[in-house]
Amino acid sequence: MIIQNDRQELAKALQYVEDGLQKYSVKSREAIMTMLMAEESLVCLMSHTKEQENIEVAFKKRLGNISLNISARGEAFDISEENILVDDIDFDGVGDDAEAIIRNLILRSQSDVFQYKNRRHRNTIQLTVKRSERMQLYLTLGAMVLSVFLGILFKLLLSASAQQMLNEYFLTPVKTMFLNALKMIVGPVVFFSIVTCLAQFDSIRDLGKIGLKVFGMYLFTTLLAVLVGIGVFELIRPGDASLSQYVTDAAAKTIETAGNTSISLLDTVVNIVPSNIVKPFLEADMLQIIFMAILCGVAVGMIGDYSKSLKKLFEGFNLLFLKITTLIVKVIPLAVLCSMTSLIMLTGTETLLAIISFFGTFVLALAVMLMVYCALVFLITRLNPLILLKKHASAMLASFSLASSNAAMPFNMKSCQRLGISSKIYSFSIPLGATVNMDGSCIYMAVAGLFLARVFGVQIGWSELFSMVFSIIVLSIGAPGIPGAGLVCLSVLLTQIGVPAEALSLVMGIDSLLGMFRTAVNSTGDVAVSLIVAKSEKLIDTEKYLQKETSA
Repeated sequence: MIIQNDRQELAKALQYVEDGLQKYSVKSREAIMTMLMAEESLVCLMSHTKEQENIEVAFKKRLGNISLNISARGEAFDISEENILVDDIDFDGVGDDAEAIIRNLILRSQSDVFQYKNRRHRNTIQLTVKRSERMQLYLTLGAMVLSVFLGILFKLLLSASAQQMLNEYFLTPVKTMFLNALKMIVGPVVFFSIVTCLAQFDSIRDLGKIGLKVFGMYLFTTLLAVLVGIGVFELIRPGDASLSQYVTDAAAKTIETAGNTSISLLDTVVNIVPSNIVKPFLEADMLQIIFMAILCGVAVGMIGDYSKSLKKLFEGFNLLFLKITTLIVKVIPLAVLCSMTSLIMLTGTETLLAIISFFGTFVLALAVMLMVYCALVFLITRLNPLILLKKHASAMLASFSLASSNAAMPFNMKSCQRLGISSKIYSFSIPLGATVNMDGSCIYMAVAGLFLARVFGVQIGWSELFSMVFSIIVLSIGAPGIPGAGLVCLSVLLTQIGVPAEALSLVMGIDSLLGMFRTAVNSTGDVAVSLIVAKSEKLIDTEKYLQKETSA
């Protein structure tokens, strides 16, 4: 809409804004705030625009984001001196310098929804009306498509040495910096999230009941995941002895790491208790961090008058580190672009084509596991599981792109909120699930182990199969906190069932891609278990669960 710089035109412009907000189904709270800010912005621009000059008011939609742009020709001015957003504040008794500081602080606090710029003698105020939760996903998926193109292009045009230089000096450093940032933040996020959650419980009895339900359901779904992986493999039975010719020395480093890694049920239980308070955070040992968080969370409610102050302190730290996490994950598209470009550029196409049957079997097993989650939700909660999948879809795609259960925790918690699950449940279940509920990884180890056993002619009988099931469950819970943990665990499993560890070279090339699929299933399992436990404890808003989402 174009109006003239006339106060009588103000009502017409505001009506246009109101109609636009209704058109885009903006929630009432955001709509009221937008109307107030739009009116203030229009008045502000009118005062800095010549009479009878045109003022343009327009809604813009980009990748699901909706903004309101108000612009007019005029000279630039200091927005901090205007009354926008601060009209109702009484500055009597406040000095000019102090008033300017306060105005700047208020404007900066609204910088994510309010922006001013002057370009080519045109003043523009942009108000963010609605921010799409899927925008990050669109960018990530775009980065994945672009990475396929770039990976193939670099592989065809660049020499082997040029590919190595590009990977060593650009692609790998970017990916490593992103992963290091995630590792940096994961420990505090898990710790403060669990402590904050446990501090909400009035009694240890209530906590113990919920904790046992959550952990029991995670063990149950883990067992089902192993059985699904074995069942789907036996149905399709991919693998051919001819694949053994592709075995190379590429797995040497992983094999060496696996040889120095010992994982057992006893070691897993014993090592839960850390020897000092700092070590778990330095080594990113999630099980130890969870143990410390549970201990602190329970103790907070047992210290009398100090309990209330400590609860607020932990809540503050929890919000702080979750906010830092949201800032870090904004660079996911760039990290995915570099990671997948490197993967496609350096991976041999012969190997990828040779093991396509393995890849298909693995994906099919994951699809079956998703159906298992749906069946459990329906049978136990009597809720429509399709709603779960629909509301969790964005978080599932985010988990896929992140390829990290720990990094996906904020997205999973957001899904739980949309599903109406109480924070008393998901603040505990999601961090715990990110460490001990690795259903996708269980399926991966089952399918990959049997696949490689078939390639190398290793016979798997009932006794070996039983031992394999037990080992996979232990490995999924006690996986070491080191890069390539999935491959390390698979190496240990192969050694136990008598498959040459060198067989890892057949799956190493696509392990990163498989890791994305694994994480998506892990994420769905965490949310499904949270839903089941919340329903059993009557800590779910059923109306919110059934409510249709109107956001873009």
